[in-house]
Amino acid sequence: MIIKEVIDSRGAQEFLEVARQLYKNDNNWVCPLDKDVNAVFDAEQNTFHSHGTISRWVLKSNDGKLIGRIAAFINENKAYQGELPTGGVGFFECINNKEAANLLFDTSQSWLLARNMKAMDGPINFGENDSFWGLLVDGFTTPSYGMNYNHKYYLKLFEDYGFETLYEQITNHLEVNKPFPERFTKIATWVANKPGYTFKHLEAGRLEKYATDFAEIYNDAWKDFANFVPLNIKNVLETFNKMKTVMDEKLIWFAYINNEPASVIVMLPDANQMIKSFNGKLGIIQKIQFAYKRWKGVNRIRVVVMGTKHAFQKHGLESALFIKLKEYVLPLKQYEELELSWVGDFNDKMLAIHEATGATFGKRHTTMRKIFE
Repeated sequence: MIIKEVIDSRGAQEFLEVARQLYKNDNNWVCPLDKDVNAVFDAEQNTFHSHGTISRWVLKSNDGKLIGRIAAFINENKAYQGELPTGGVGFFECINNKEAANLLFDTSQSWLLARNMKAMDGPINFGENDSFWGLLVDGFTTPSYGMNYNHKYYLKLFEDYGFETLYEQITNHLEVNKPFPERFTKIATWVANKPGYTFKHLEAGRLEKYATDFAEIYNDAWKDFANFVPLNIKNVLETFNKMKTVMDEKLIWFAYINNEPASVIVMLPDANQMIKSFNGKLGIIQKIQFAYKRWKGVNRIRVVVMGTKHAFQKHGLESALFIKLKEYVLPLKQYEELELSWVGDFNDKMLAIHEATGATFGKRHTTMRKIFE
C-alpha cells in the first residue's frame, strides 16, 4: 500500500474520488458536493485556518487503486482545553481492511505527535460541528445534508485502533403533519402570547443583525459545555452566507423577551434531496437542476441548531418556536419529515424537548478519542 500527502490539485481530486469509489454501490449514500469538501481545506473559505493547521492523505493499493483517505488537523482554540493536547481526524474513508485503516490512523497520529498532540478525536470536522461530524453507528438510512454517512464496518476499524466513545450524537425524527402532544401545544400557545415575548423569522436582507443575535444566544446557551469555544460574528455570517442557496428565511426563528435575543431555531430544507443525483459535482447542468429542484421543493427539513440563553431556559420558548414554524409549514403542504439533529447525549434539556414534541429515534453518531501511548 502507498500513502501520499495531498499537495496538489491531482491529489485533491483523488481525495474526493475515494468516497465515490467506496460508495458506488450504496443507494443510501449521498455524495457531498466537491466544493463543500474542498472548502474545508481552503484558507480563504474556512476561517479555522486562522487558528489551526490541517493536512490530508490518500491511500492506494500496490496496483494503484484508491482504497482510503484521511485528514488530520489541529484547532488551536480547542486543542489545549482538556487535560491532553488533542488534535482531530476526519474525512476518513477506507476499504474493510484493518491494515489499511491502521496505516491511515498511524499517519495521522504521527503528524499530530510531531506537533505535540497527545490524543486525537474523530471523525470530526475542521470547522463547526453542524457538518462532517461523527461516526454513524445506528440508523443507516439516507442522510440529510451535512450529516456524516459511512459503512457499518467503520466502527470496528476505529475501535480496533483504540478509539473510545467520547459522546453520542442523537438524531430524532418528527412527522410534520402529526399534531404535537396536547400538553406541548398548550404550553407553547400560552408562551407565544405572553406580554413582552416576540417571535421573528430571519430576514435575508438583515443577515448581520440576525448573525449578531444568533451569536449572543448561542454563546450563552453553550457556555457551560465542555470544550466550548465562543462563536464570533464573522463565523456566523460565513455560515449564514453558505446556507443562502437552500435557506428559507421563514424556517429560521428567533424569540425575544423585552427585545432581548433569547432563543433560536435554525431549520433548512434538506439539500441532499436536491443533490443526490449530482455525485458531488456542481457544474452548469447541476446548477440548473438544483434551481428547479429548489423551486419544486423537498419533503424533509432539518433542525441544524437550537438554543436558548440560560436565563430563559425554563420559559418554554422552544415549544413556542416549534408552533410558529408549524404555522408556516403546514399550509405549504410540502414538508413531511422534520429531522432534529444532532443532540449530544450530554444535553438532557434538548433531548427532553425532542421527547416532548413526540419525536422518534432516527440515527446515532459517535464522536471518539484515541489517546496516544
